[in-house]
Amino acid sequence: MRKLTDWLSRRRPNQVPEPRRRRIDLGPNPPGYPIYVIGDVHGCINELKDAEARIAADIQATERSGLVILLGDYIDRGPSSRHVLEHLIRPSELGLKRLPLCGNHDDVFSRFLREPELYTEWLGLGGEQTLISYGIDLQHLSSRQKGRGAKLGELLTEAVPISHRQFLFELPICLKIGDMLFVHAGVRPGIPLDEQDDEDLLWIREPFLTSGPQIPLLVVHGHTPTAEPDIGPGRIGIDTGAYYTGRLSVLKMDGGQAAIL
Repeated sequence: MRKLTDWLSRRRPNQVPEPRRRRIDLGPNPPGYPIYVIGDVHGCINELKDAEARIAADIQATERSGLVILLGDYIDRGPSSRHVLEHLIRPSELGLKRLPLCGNHDDVFSRFLREPELYTEWLGLGGEQTLISYGIDLQHLSSRQKGRGAKLGELLTEAVPISHRQFLFELPICLKIGDMLFVHAGVRPGIPLDEQDDEDLLWIREPFLTSGPQIPLLVVHGHTPTAEPDIGPGRIGIDTGAYYTGRLSVLKMDGGQAAIL
């Protein structure tokens, strides 16, 4: 996928910069409970529900509840982006304690909802499938860019609930607990966490994938799809391309041990 940070950084001269997303730090001590991590969903509601069912079954079998962290990219490409967001906004029917983080696709959709005329390239990232899930078919809009932009803005206001907009806008960008960092894409190697840019946390691949974080944290991330969960220097990648493969990976971290459910 072509990186879009060039046009994401385009701003009108008087436009206020985007605020930095919230970063959660649960302290230096390792968790006394298991952590379950779900990779990139990309509009695959059935795979998400199946992943959560596996987690619930593991919790029941071990009789130890845990925290479920989702690494972002809930929308685009797959057929059910709206349903995925609606599912995550509601309390878990299985009683899971969920903490969704922000992915690059979620971030761009949030921007598109506010200013669609500035972020039309998102449509080529799977955004058209997301809009279809909300009942918006671009093929039936005016072919004139100006007219389509005006009409699309009206349709977005009508079709995308305020609760979905608020959910996307408020997604935190990372979670640190003990010596583990959970984030969508990774980190810029060697840069302290509090100095990392949101852009890197959401979009980076290299040099992170090859070099690792080069800070004293184990980074668990998604964003870069691989056939199997990818263990690299100081990192674990768990995006196994749910939309392409039907496999939504779940990583369990417990007592310093990592396993795939």
